[in-house]
Amino acid sequence: MSTLPWLHPQRVALLEAAMRERILILDGGMGTMLQGHELDEHGFRGERFADGRDNNHTHAHDHPGSCDLKGNNDLLTLTKPEIIRGVHEAYLEAGADLVETNTFNSTRISQADYHLEHLAYELNREGAKLAREACDIYSAKTPAKPRFVIGVLGPTSRTASLSPDVNDPGFRNVTFEELVANYTESAGGLMDGGADLIMVETIFDTLNAKAALFALSELFRARGNRLPVMISGTITDRSGRTLSGQTAEAFYYSVQHIRPLSVGLNCALGAADLRPHVQTLSNIAECFVSTHPNAGLPNAFGEYDETPAQMASVIGGFARDGLLNMVGGCCGTTPAHIKAIAEAVSQCAPRALPSETAQAA
Repeated sequence: MSTLPWLHPQRVALLEAAMRERILILDGGMGTMLQGHELDEHGFRGERFADGRDNNHTHAHDHPGSCDLKGNNDLLTLTKPEIIRGVHEAYLEAGADLVETNTFNSTRISQADYHLEHLAYELNREGAKLAREACDIYSAKTPAKPRFVIGVLGPTSRTASLSPDVNDPGFRNVTFEELVANYTESAGGLMDGGADLIMVETIFDTLNAKAALFALSELFRARGNRLPVMISGTITDRSGRTLSGQTAEAFYYSVQHIRPLSVGLNCALGAADLRPHVQTLSNIAECFVSTHPNAGLPNAFGEYDETPAQMASVIGGFARDGLLNMVGGCCGTTPAHIKAIAEAVSQCAPRALPSETAQAA
C-alpha cells in the first residue's frame, strides 16, 4: 500500500494537516436519525420497489417483493436520498468534519436478507455521492474547514471465526474468499462515488476485518491508487473483548500491518465504559486514535438515554487527557450530541503520535 499514490492527494494533505491541528469530529448515528422519520414499508420501498420488484432491473433473481424492506436503512439511499442527504447536512451543521456513508449493510451478504444482493455496488456508489454532495456544500461555505467523506464498510451479518450452530463449532456460514469478494465490490463503489477515506468499522470479528483489509489492499493495487484507511473495532461487553475474543491491544496488533490512518473503537458501549480500552489504544497505537461510542447503554426498550451534556462531559475527559484524534457518536447519538462533543473538545490538543512525541523529547 505504501508505494501507491493517493487517489485524492490534496484532500489527504488537508486531512492530515487538520488532524495535527485539532481533534476532528465524526458524525453521529445514522439509524437513530432515520428512526425519527417513522417510515413504513411503502416509505422504504419508494417508487422503485413499490410493485414488489426492482423497476430499474429486469434480472430474474430480483425478488424484493418476497420480503419486507422496512428496516433496510441502506436502501433509503436509493428510495429516499433527500432524507439521507438531510442527515449528513444535520451533522455537518452540528460541527462534523467527517461524515460516514449510509452503507453499513451495503454488501451482498447483508443485502441478501432482503433479496437485494444486486444493489451492493450501487448502494455504495450512491451512498458516497450523497455524502460527497453534502460535504462539498459545507466545504464551500467554510473553505478553512474542509469536510471529508468516510466510506463505511460494515462487519456484514456473518462471522468467519465463529460457528452460528452451537452444536457444530467447526461450521462456518461464510468463507474468507466470500468476504473478500463482498468487500472488494462495496469498496469499489465507495471509491467511485467519491469517498475520501474507507473505514472498516464495528469490527466484532478480526478475521472479517482482515478480509476487508486484504480486499482493500488488492483493490488499491489493481486500481493503482489508494485511500486512507480507518479501522474501528467494537468491544461487545464489559469483559473488554471483541466477540471473537480479542482485547483492544490484541486487536490493534492484528491490524496494524495495514498501516491505517487511524484505529479506534465504536458501538456496543457508552463512552465511560469504552474509556479504558481507548486508553489502551492511545498508549500503543502508532497511528491516530478515534472513538465514536453509543449514547450510553440501551435501556429496557432498546433506547439510549445519555444526554448530549452527559456524553460530552465524559468525552471531554478523554480529550483533556490526550487520548483522541477523532471523536463522534454511534447508536443513540444525534446532531445535538455531536454539537456538544465538538464544543467539549474544541480547546483540547489532539493526541500526539508516538513518533512525534519521541522527536520532541
